[in-house]
Amino acid sequence: MVRLLVPFMALVLVGCGPSPSPETSPADESAADQARGEAAAPADAAASRLDALLGDAPDDRKARYKYRNPKATLEFFGIEPGMTVVEVLPGGGWYSQILVPYLGADGRLIGANYAQHMWPKFGFFEQDFIDSMETWSSDWPGTADAWKGDDGATVEAFVFGSMPESLIEQADAVLMIRALHNLARFEEDGGYLTVALNDVYRVLKPGGIVGVVQHEARPDMQDDWADGSAGYLKKQFVIDKMTAVGFELVDQSAINENPNDQPTADDVVWRLPPGYQTSGEDAEKRAAMDEVGESNRMTLKFRKPG
Repeated sequence: MVRLLVPFMALVLVGCGPSPSPETSPADESAADQARGEAAAPADAAASRLDALLGDAPDDRKARYKYRNPKATLEFFGIEPGMTVVEVLPGGGWYSQILVPYLGADGRLIGANYAQHMWPKFGFFEQDFIDSMETWSSDWPGTADAWKGDDGATVEAFVFGSMPESLIEQADAVLMIRALHNLARFEEDGGYLTVALNDVYRVLKPGGIVGVVQHEARPDMQDDWADGSAGYLKKQFVIDKMTAVGFELVDQSAINENPNDQPTADDVVWRLPPGYQTSGEDAEKRAAMDEVGESNRMTLKFRKPG
C-alpha cells in the first residue's frame, strides 16, 4: 500500500505545483525579443546616422571631439532624429552643422541668440558686426540651410526677449552649450539670463529637456570671479538658476570634464584652445595651453515638468 501511495502523492505534488507561466512560454519570449529588437532599431539607426556624420566631418572639427565629445553629449541629452531642438547661441555652427543633418527631414532646428541690445555691452565688437545682428533671425537660417544635405532639418531662429508666440511649447529639447556665461555676466545690467531662461522654459514642451554644457569654476573660487566674465560659472549657481525657473535636474555627467583646467583668479577661459587669447603668437605659451586642453565643463540635464 505504501508503494502505491508514493507515486500517487508524487503526481499530486506535481499537479499542485506552479503551472508554467504564459509569460515564459517560448512563443511569448520570441514576441518579447522581437518587440525589444523593434524598439532598439530606431536607436541603432540614430547612432549609425550620427556616427556617419561625425566621421565625415572635416579634420579640424574632428580634432576637437576629444574635448567636446559630440556623440556622447548628444546621446546623454537624448537628441534624436525627428526632434525639434533649440540651439542657444549657435555661433559659427560647430554643433549646428551636426544637428541640421542629424535631425533629418522630420526634424527642426531653431537657433536662439542674444537680444540685440546686449551686443554693445561686450565693448569689443565693431559696430558693423553689431548692426549685422539686427537681421540675424532672418539671416542665420539661410546660412544653416547650406548644412542640410539631402534630408536635413528645417531651420528657423529668434532672439531672446522676442520669441514668437508660435514657438511656445514646440521644442523637445534645448541645448545650451557654452552659452550661459555671458547671459549671467550681464544679468545685473538687463536681466538677460532671466529673460533667456524664461524663454527656454516657454519654448519647451512639458517633459522637454534642457542640456547644459558650461565652463565650470571650482567651488572654492570667488563668486565675483565666477560670474561669467571670465567664462566660468559654478555648478551650483547654474542648478539654482535653472530650478528657480521651474526646471528639474534629472542627471549630470563627467563627459566633458577636464581636470587639467585649473584656472587662477587671473585667468580667463579664452586663454585655452581654440582661442589662445593670452598667448598671441608665442609658440611656447600656446604649447602650454595645448597641454591643458579645452576647458573643464559641467554637463547637466534638466527637464521641464509635465
